[in-house]
Amino acid sequence: YLQLDWQDPWIIGLVSFHVFITLTTFSTRNNSNIQIVLFVVLLLLVYFSENLNEFAHNNWRSFARHEYFDEKGMFISIVFSIPLLLNCMILVALWLYQSSQLMIHLKKAQLKQMKKAKDK
Repeated sequence: YLQLDWQDPWIIGLVSFHVFITLTTFSTRNNSNIQIVLFVVLLLLVYFSENLNEFAHNNWRSFARHEYFDEKGMFISIVFSIPLLLNCMILVALWLYQSSQLMIHLKKAQLKQMKKAKDK
C-alpha cells in the first residue's frame, strides 16, 4: 500500500489546481458565461481522465516519485475526477439558487403589478 507523498511537486500542483478551480467556481458565481465555460471544461477533463491516467501510467517516472496510476484508474478518479465533479455539483447548486432567486423576484414584481392594476 502506497501512501501519498505530499512533497511530490505534481501533487502540490494538483492540490493547487483544485483550490484554484474551487475559488474560481465561487468567485464567478455572478457571471454565468464564465461558469458555463468552466462547467464544460471540468466535465471534459473528467471525460478524458481515463486517457490522462493511461498517459500518466506509462510516463510516471518523468514527474512522480511513485507509481500511483493503476490500470483501473482508481487513483486518478479519487484525486482528480471526484474534486472536479464536486465543483460541477457546486456550479449546478449555484445555478439552482440563482434560478430560485430570479423566480422569487419575478413573482414579487408580478404581484406588485397585479396590485397596481387592481387599485386602478
